[in-house]
Amino acid sequence: MTGDAVTWRDAPELSPDDPFCATPPGIDALAPGTVVRSRPVDVALFGVVRQRITAWQLLYRTCDLDGAPEVSVTTVLLPWGARGPRPLVSFQCAIDAVAPQCFPSYALRRGASTIGSIAPLELPIIAMALEQGWAVSVPDHEGFGGRFGAAREPGYRALDGIRAALNFAPMALTSTTPVALWGYSGGGLATTWAAELAEEYAPELNIVGAAAGSPVGDPAAAFVRLNGGWFAGFPAAFVAGLRQAYPELGPMLNDHLDERYRGLLGEAEERSTFALLLRFARRDITRHLRGGMGALLAEPVLRRILADIEPGTRAPAAPLLIVQGVYDEVIAVADIDAHVRRYQRAGATVRYLRVRRGSHLPLEFLIVPAILDWLTNRFAALPAPTGTCTVDSVARSPRALRTHFAFVRLVVRMLAGLPIGGGLPERTSLCHSDTEHAHVVDDASIAVRC
Repeated sequence: MTGDAVTWRDAPELSPDDPFCATPPGIDALAPGTVVRSRPVDVALFGVVRQRITAWQLLYRTCDLDGAPEVSVTTVLLPWGARGPRPLVSFQCAIDAVAPQCFPSYALRRGASTIGSIAPLELPIIAMALEQGWAVSVPDHEGFGGRFGAAREPGYRALDGIRAALNFAPMALTSTTPVALWGYSGGGLATTWAAELAEEYAPELNIVGAAAGSPVGDPAAAFVRLNGGWFAGFPAAFVAGLRQAYPELGPMLNDHLDERYRGLLGEAEERSTFALLLRFARRDITRHLRGGMGALLAEPVLRRILADIEPGTRAPAAPLLIVQGVYDEVIAVADIDAHVRRYQRAGATVRYLRVRRGSHLPLEFLIVPAILDWLTNRFAALPAPTGTCTVDSVARSPRALRTHFAFVRLVVRMLAGLPIGGGLPERTSLCHSDTEHAHVVDDASIAVRC
């Protein structure tokens, strides 16, 4: 079905005003991942073209970085007409903002105002996962407060969103369902948090692998490096989100920042991701600091927070695929190199793919064939490759080109409102039996062998 005319009555409410998102009494008595309430939703491409994807939203119990109970939302999706069990992918969107209009629970819905949000751009990638016959959970991993950059809690929300999806009867999943994690940029950072915390926080989940593209690596270094450049909106959103998660940060910032920048941080809490980038382009925070950047970074409160938010201190139990652009203009390859080394020293099973061609946003789409292949092998329970590999491109091999053509055809079908996904569990089971093919798939999408 093609998109019907969208009226104001179709527009979803933002989470602060949505009764569905209200916290019920006694939330602390519920087990993490318990579904509090659910509703069917219409998913739409850029809020306009209704998608033939079966979808619900689940409000579930989770916790913040200190373990305090709270609720959050995940959008769970099945291929159109799906029946029976299938693998589950938890896809962490690159929200990279504080404003609720950027949360996937809003931005993926029919009638949403999606201008400036990243989640609608990632919907075709999510649809590619559905095309494999997989189920998908898309959590609001920043929580209702938009706590961008906070430690641990993106992982808690993603893992509890998985628990909620597994416990939601219409999804037809089970406690032994194989689960994979996937995310890029800010979503990649959330993915690594979930991978790190899974063994301790949710050991019952059958997580078979995690694929993280450009997962920030060192948020503190990114803050300093991006300040004053074309992507200075990311540090602004980062600070705005951290002061939501760490109340002690607010008074310290008031001591160092002038009134002008404090007002800009208030704007950052209301602007979409791309609007933030436009508003803060070339904005240098040092022009608004009393004492300069050195004095700010020397503050014990900030040093403790920056140490808390750095990922990579514990080894995920599940295998990891990490992909990073060598010349990425947003995330420095050196930060991801160091992140991978921390995992390797901790004993993690890591496959690290460094790509010379592709800037930050295009690379998210260019690496889709490699990630789909890698996840297919993890669902097939094949041994995960390890080691570091630097390649010129991930888009030139015949297999990768076929997947990219399939992606383009999928976008055309989405624009036409045609059904997404075959809905047959057998599609996934085929790759379990074809082990000879699956064994070589991990590097089949890469233009050169490592």
